[in-house]
Amino acid sequence: MAESATAMGDDMVEQKKQTVAVVGAGVVGAAIAFELQSRGLQVTLIDKGEPGRGTSYGNMASIALDFAAGSGPTTWRKMPAWLLDPEGPVWLRPAYAVKILPWFLRFLAAGRPSRLREIEDAGMSLSRNALSDFRAMLSAIDAPELMTEEGCLAIYETEAEFAADRGHIDLMRRYGFDFDVVSGGDLRALEPALSPSIAKAVLLPDNKSIRDPYDLVVRLADCARAHGATFVSGAVRNIEKSGDGTAVVLLDNGERVSADSVILAAGVHTRVLAEKLGEPIPLETERGYHTQIMKPGVSMRYSVIWPHRAFMITPTAGGIRVGGNVELAGLDAAPDFRRARVLVRHARRAIPDLKVEETSEWMGHRPALPDTIPIISPSSKMQGVWYATGHGHLGLTYSATTAQLIADMVTGKRPTVDVKPFRIDRY
Repeated sequence: MAESATAMGDDMVEQKKQTVAVVGAGVVGAAIAFELQSRGLQVTLIDKGEPGRGTSYGNMASIALDFAAGSGPTTWRKMPAWLLDPEGPVWLRPAYAVKILPWFLRFLAAGRPSRLREIEDAGMSLSRNALSDFRAMLSAIDAPELMTEEGCLAIYETEAEFAADRGHIDLMRRYGFDFDVVSGGDLRALEPALSPSIAKAVLLPDNKSIRDPYDLVVRLADCARAHGATFVSGAVRNIEKSGDGTAVVLLDNGERVSADSVILAAGVHTRVLAEKLGEPIPLETERGYHTQIMKPGVSMRYSVIWPHRAFMITPTAGGIRVGGNVELAGLDAAPDFRRARVLVRHARRAIPDLKVEETSEWMGHRPALPDTIPIISPSSKMQGVWYATGHGHLGLTYSATTAQLIADMVTGKRPTVDVKPFRIDRY
């Protein structure tokens, strides 16, 4: 990937006066702010809340390199049963069905065989760099200990479950990602906490975990500020061009932030700003739930994902976090924490000795595009505006790589990843 976040060579002297406003202080926005500030630009990070308190606060702390496109024939076959199962991995609130229909039709179209391979190539191009870029970012903020060195286990209760996930396993093989199929005593030796009912697992050694994703975002923001970045608290309502060609970020409180470049990394809320700029994007919220268990009564070496039930169990944030699934209900509907409790029941099936004591429940909004790959792109309507959004379930995974790509484009360097698949006007 591009040069280290801390590189401050002579070629950057002229860039030190360039100003950038980054809208959104989640993991993607904070990583971008840190990277740009470290390259010698003057950054203002803007968010209506404190850094890391949005969706990034509750993610499943996984660096998941095994990208899988959301749509495709396998998903199509499963979707009717998922939607009809009250404890299934996808839950559509009936009142939201009509509103999400255009997005859902695009989601289905993204699963056409010809388009599917393009999406897989694009997602894997980010995955190939994600771990090394993440390590470099952690080193740059002097926090390598935030990443564990253990991998992830994808578990299967039956041979039928394993067979149903074969396409995903073949995808990893095709793109050269390491994995190992384990069962029986070998599986028990890897993770003794797992139930004997778990017949098989796939060990993903490079799918690392973060010890506390909220702490990571705080560290990124703090390090950006230590390099000279500033933080502005406020909700952004629009972006305009000034007479001198700079961009002006307008906040609801009347404050105005001028900058040479503006990066829109506000997750699903980027949709509203894009519409105001005249380039609507099909960005939806895939609401996700987690339960943080601070007294789990068991210890885990690995994070665990159960593909059949579409949820994860991760040791993180001082306890064990159980979360996942997708709820389609929009931004405004109240949380339904029955979803979180369903996942805890599934988790106790996988880990029978799991205790559920000292818990908290959480819901957040994953920014999801119908083709499941992000927008990492200059605006097609306003020069000096850039987008970094739509990462879906992989915001944490792709945060460091996205920061590198955005910083390369803003500073005029040629990205080492082909960014054409991530352009905003691909719709």
